Amino acid sequence: MKKLRDADLKGKRVLMRVDFNIPMDKSGHIIDDTKMREALPTIRYVLDHGASIVLMSHLGRPNGKPDEKYTLKPVASRLKGLLAAPVITAPDCIGPEVETLVKQLQPGQILVLENVRFHAEEEKNDPAFSKQLAAWGDLFVNDAFGTAHRAHSSTSGVADYLPTYAGFLMEKEVEMLRDVLENPESPRMAILGGAKTADKLGLIHNLLGKMDFILIGGGMANTFLKAQGRETGKSLVEEGLLPEASRLLATADQAGTRILLPVDAVVSSELTPEAPGTVVDVDKVPPDMMILDIGPRTIELFTQTILMAKTVVWNGPLGVYEYEQFARGTRKVAEALSHSQAISVIGGGDSAAAVHDMGLEKNITHISTGGGATLEFLEGLQLPGVAACEGYAPALY
Repeated sequence: MKKLRDADLKGKRVLMRVDFNIPMDKSGHIIDDTKMREALPTIRYVLDHGASIVLMSHLGRPNGKPDEKYTLKPVASRLKGLLAAPVITAPDCIGPEVETLVKQLQPGQILVLENVRFHAEEEKNDPAFSKQLAAWGDLFVNDAFGTAHRAHSSTSGVADYLPTYAGFLMEKEVEMLRDVLENPESPRMAILGGAKTADKLGLIHNLLGKMDFILIGGGMANTFLKAQGRETGKSLVEEGLLPEASRLLATADQAGTRILLPVDAVVSSELTPEAPGTVVDVDKVPPDMMILDIGPRTIELFTQTILMAKTVVWNGPLGVYEYEQFARGTRKVAEALSHSQAISVIGGGDSAAAVHDMGLEKNITHISTGGGATLEFLEGLQLPGVAACEGYAPALY
């Protein structure tokens, strides 16, 4: 990977991709600026080494056309406050007005381009659009790991036209995740949750033989329980994946990986904020009930396994974390992980939210800023944004 420290920055204009797709309320106020703060070391380094920055990001899903709801103006304003440095806002990401602002940019200044997804060409990785963006920089720095799995113009297309380097966040994410996959210390463990088994099948396949234990909870555990012939009531089950789940369970031991499924669960007849939860063994789920969290015996089993591990990767909540009565499993796993001596990596999303909500982030080795990107990386897939930083042609992937 070509790293930022290897680049000659003095007097240069750096085109930088960041992931400032951050949560906002309906009034356009920023709820959480964690992703912005994670990019600050790269931004400060570039400015401190005598360069100016043209910053690119997307925000939300504007469907390829301008939408004031997804403007990056509030983000630029917050960035100015975080950096105490000159931050200029562009009215678009391409065009003559942007060109004028770019030409006027001085070392130490930042120009924030408007949302790149205001143009449909961005997500199509259109070469002409990529070339227009690339014209704003002397070199390209990609620090947006959260979008590295997307072959878009601003994430990989511009790399066809500019020398490309990984920012500090991109470098940290890739090296940490690669280390967990290729050099994990035993006992090695993955904790997998979330609603859909389909989203994690590739990940499970890639982790067989690389992990000593895979702990499965959340909605995806229901499919594996049903594959074992257990009654799951009204629970979410992906019927079409039952044969594949059975094969994974059968081949895990041969690969040297033990899959642990829930032994008890919290069930309810409905999924509402007021719905009461009842604890039952997984062999005794009533036909009119659905599994919505792991139970206390499963929490104890998972906790004991976590505390003996030396390497832990966690992706996905173990229950319906949005509702307090079904969040205990996720919270208890987060607590166990915070007390563990293991190298711990959390793959973004609700797992990361749980750790942040409980104030446990300082006890975790690495919390990834990527959701889908982390998942695809752990599946063993090549990410276009990472490939661009490694000097490969993104079009090949």
